Amino acid sequence: MKNFLVSFCLLFLILAIFTPISIGQLTPSESRILFQVQKLLEYPGALQGWTNWTNFCYLPPTPSLKVVCTNNRLTELTVIGNKSSPSHSPKPVSGNFAISQQTLSKSFSIDSFFTLLTKLSNLKVLSLVSLGLWGPLPAKINRFWSLEELNISSNFIYGEIPTSLSSMKNLRSIVLADNLFNGSVPDLKSLAALEELNLGNNHLGPGFPSLGNSLVSIILRNNSMRSEIPPTLRNFDLLQKLDISSNKFVGPIPAFVFSLPSIQYLILAHNQLSGAFSNNATCNGKLQVVDISQNLLIGKLPSCIGSKSLNRTVLDSWNCLSGGKSKYQHPYSFCHKEALAVKPPAKTQEQESKIKLGLLLGVIGGVVCAAAVIGLLILVIIKRAGQRNREDKFDRSMVEKIYVRSSPNPNIDARRVPQMMRLPTLGLPPYRVFTLEEIDDATDNFDATNLMGEGSQGQVYKGWLRDGLLVQVKCVKLKQKQLPQNLNQSMEALSKLRHRHLVSLLGHCTVTCQDHPTTASTVFIVLENISNGSLVDHLTGKAQTKSDYQIIKKRVN
Repeated sequence: MKNFLVSFCLLFLILAIFTPISIGQLTPSESRILFQVQKLLEYPGALQGWTNWTNFCYLPPTPSLKVVCTNNRLTELTVIGNKSSPSHSPKPVSGNFAISQQTLSKSFSIDSFFTLLTKLSNLKVLSLVSLGLWGPLPAKINRFWSLEELNISSNFIYGEIPTSLSSMKNLRSIVLADNLFNGSVPDLKSLAALEELNLGNNHLGPGFPSLGNSLVSIILRNNSMRSEIPPTLRNFDLLQKLDISSNKFVGPIPAFVFSLPSIQYLILAHNQLSGAFSNNATCNGKLQVVDISQNLLIGKLPSCIGSKSLNRTVLDSWNCLSGGKSKYQHPYSFCHKEALAVKPPAKTQEQESKIKLGLLLGVIGGVVCAAAVIGLLILVIIKRAGQRNREDKFDRSMVEKIYVRSSPNPNIDARRVPQMMRLPTLGLPPYRVFTLEEIDDATDNFDATNLMGEGSQGQVYKGWLRDGLLVQVKCVKLKQKQLPQNLNQSMEALSKLRHRHLVSLLGHCTVTCQDHPTTASTVFIVLENISNGSLVDHLTGKAQTKSDYQIIKKRVN
């Protein structure tokens, strides 16, 4: 009996170790995307050994690769390479970015790479570390609308951080450390779920970024920030770690940073912080580490930091402190002189008067412009009101001919369009031109399960836009003689035909032939989805099911 229990326990442990953390089988489209990722990353060691028989959802996690599937969709992708990061690579002689053995080759395109990755629309965790990625981070990064954790640290990504990052509302962690980012950090205050921000080892600055107060960890070390510690940090009740070391922060250290409700690690070393501490400064009992070394601080440490009886690590060397924990201090004159050199120049009385005069002139100019705009609007309203009386005289049949035949001048005067053409869109989005990536994403790469029907002109697929709207996508093959100009005129005319009793066009996407770039070969038409059948079906009582796109088939063709 004892041997049986031992054997059963061993079997249970083996199953627990080798049981994958994700279940299911990836869709063929997402499996193809992973093989393309392997190719674009130039076959790193972590992605070796993949074959057509590889079941990605059952790959055992390793220190360099982790793949997690949920409901046959990829939800986590972690790839860690062995490329050296910018902080550990030799600096280029010219000071500019240069392709090297530690980066991907010259043929690598970061734009194409992220265009491919964003098709994995269910990703929640994306970590691409030490892979030699280089180039500016594309703004299309916000297409990961489900992403919660983004880690692209230790690469060679340069340029500014795209402002589109601030629209990714589900982000809980952003780690862009050890890259070549420069410029200002975009406003991230709208990311209410953000808990971790690590932008260390870049060239960002000069101002402290605008952040939401839900953050638990802020790491900005080794950048080019030159400002004072902002008073808004007073409201960061969840903040446990603040590391702004190795920058050029100036001014005094606010007393509140030591008493933040959750603060544990306060790293302010290697800056140009100056002045004396407040006499009534208090510390949070959770505070474990304080590093204020290599600054221009004077006077005495607050009692809650300077006391040797507390079990707290305090580093204060190379300031101008008296009675500090470290004996390595500069003389007072050193800090006083350096602080004057780095202190932002005060505004003179003449400068302040100029600023006030400029504000006064700006207010006067704004009032004059507002009055002019209001007057212009009144004139336009009066003019349109006089022309509405002639609206009913407009020949409706002529408008119909213009839209059906797509005349060479489709830009009809909006004041002469009949009332039916100017009804509200009933909650539908405005007409737009879609990209091929958006069409692929909406139809799940034209998955066969989304095929609704097929006619002489092409297939019709069911799809979902990114805002959740259900649509139909009609694929129309064009003849060589059909010019893109005529197509655009037709689409522009039909896009204005909005009525509660007609199926509306929401947009289109044109694909051109590579051999004939001036000739459109395929057009994907995005239509409003109506699930109850056409008007003809209801009038005739036929049981035949028709897709909504047939209602305007003649108009499109």
